[in-house]
Amino acid sequence: MPDPVSFASVALPHLDAAYSLARWLTGSRDEAEDVVQEAMLRALTYYPSFRGGNARAWVLQIVRNAAYGALKLKRGLKLVPLGAEVDGGAPIEPVDPGDDPEAALLRARERNELERLLDTLPIELREALVLRELQELSYREIAEVTEAPIGTVMSRLWRARQMLVAAAQRGERR
Repeated sequence: MPDPVSFASVALPHLDAAYSLARWLTGSRDEAEDVVQEAMLRALTYYPSFRGGNARAWVLQIVRNAAYGALKLKRGLKLVPLGAEVDGGAPIEPVDPGDDPEAALLRARERNELERLLDTLPIELREALVLRELQELSYREIAEVTEAPIGTVMSRLWRARQMLVAAAQRGERR
């Protein structure tokens, strides 16, 4: 059995990044929590085979695999969240108490627009963009997480950025 203290020091610092990646890949907060829980169980199971190195990339690769497994299981199934919704169906988010209402509304609209634009991307492009821009992983780390050559990572990032710009421009013309 792996040493839980050692595992905690390797995996737990990356929980926020794991949740963020799972959230972007699954498109659901609840499902992202399930994916991260499953990924952490897998990571604990496979911890004895971890050879050191980049723990963040190792954890994110497990999260990625768990997310793709979850997506494969629910293919064609669309869940609708219950509860309060605002601005095109996005659930209401907790607001920073320091925000004034106008700033909070503008920030929520910008976040919803970014999420909408990212959701238009094919998953492999969205994944690369989230890992680079939101998780701030290097190209080498993204290649390690996605098990793709660095050239493919660079190509996916370029295509993702081009598609985002085009989608944003189309949105402005509406």
